[in-house]
Amino acid sequence: MWQTIANAISEVTGQEFVIRDKHAITGGDINLAYKITNGSHSYFVKINQKQTLDNFEQEAYSLKQLSNLIDIKCPLPLVSGTSIDKSFLVIEYLNFNNGTPQHWFQFGQQLAQMHQKVTHGEYGWQEDNYIGQNLQPNPWQKNWSMFFAEQRIGWQLQLLEEKSIKLGNINHICQHCHDLLVSHHPRPSLLHGDLWQGNVSFSNNTGVIFDPACYYGDRETDIAMTELFGQFPSDFYQGYQTTFPLQKNYEQRKPLYNFYHVLNHANMFGGVYIDQAKASLHRILSTVH
Repeated sequence: MWQTIANAISEVTGQEFVIRDKHAITGGDINLAYKITNGSHSYFVKINQKQTLDNFEQEAYSLKQLSNLIDIKCPLPLVSGTSIDKSFLVIEYLNFNNGTPQHWFQFGQQLAQMHQKVTHGEYGWQEDNYIGQNLQPNPWQKNWSMFFAEQRIGWQLQLLEEKSIKLGNINHICQHCHDLLVSHHPRPSLLHGDLWQGNVSFSNNTGVIFDPACYYGDRETDIAMTELFGQFPSDFYQGYQTTFPLQKNYEQRKPLYNFYHVLNHANMFGGVYIDQAKASLHRILSTVH
């Protein structure tokens, strides 16, 4: 496998790459991760089963789209491929460091600029991609309330039902979610799509985002997720608000937007996340639109 990866790097860069050192990097729940180096160039490598190649290809595509932006940084993808029984993704290796309050403030500004400047006429993405291990369907849609209710909430509920976990009548739940958003018409902004603290760091005093699940949608969904698994530092929100203030009633929409990620975790990990999904659903169905 490692020779296959080295050969792929050599082919893309046009220079022979011989792995002199490699070591595992811990922290991820889905893929194996390594840092490899030939002594002068280092890369970050993700490895999983062969059938997950499309996950890596979609991740690389999102990283390429994000790398075109001047407002925010992400690691550049180099090459993806397969060995006999594994798939892999090779991306730029960055040395990460902890952000200071000023760095977090600037990162908030940078994300706001991305949301503000990179927009689209419809909601969706050029291709279906993945949120964690689960497929994320992205057919273009002009109506945000329909897009989010059907292609985000409805899809995750259907995946749970296929695991014999039924939270309620899917059509009823989707209709309620649609009704909660029907009067909200956000501009379709480019989203990271999976924006929690584990997918953000700093390199050379600049905010870096990675592991994206990009699509064009309501920017509030990115901000909502930053509050789901422990909030970002307050400086981040101050930086964001000074650049692109959130719209009225964001706090009312936040639980619905985070319901999507709770459902996704319920699908991937089960257990306590199923209970959390049930509790979230109860609150959402109790909300008057």
